[in-house]
Amino acid sequence: MKAKAQEARARVIEAEAEVPKAMAEAFRSGNLGIMDYYRMKNIQADTGMRESIAKPATGNEKK
Repeated sequence: MKAKAQEARARVIEAEAEVPKAMAEAFRSGNLGIMDYYRMKNIQADTGMRESIAKPATGNEKK
């Protein structure tokens, strides 16, 4: 099972490496504009903020 999990993680890493290449091609071909890019980054930032707010407290905070 560990080998399968490691293999799956390797496939994910390979796919993640393709994202910048695909975005560069989309910019070059005109399928992705700068405002689309900024909108996407804003959504990613919102998602990260919401995930950090939703995480349970770790117990390190003072009351």
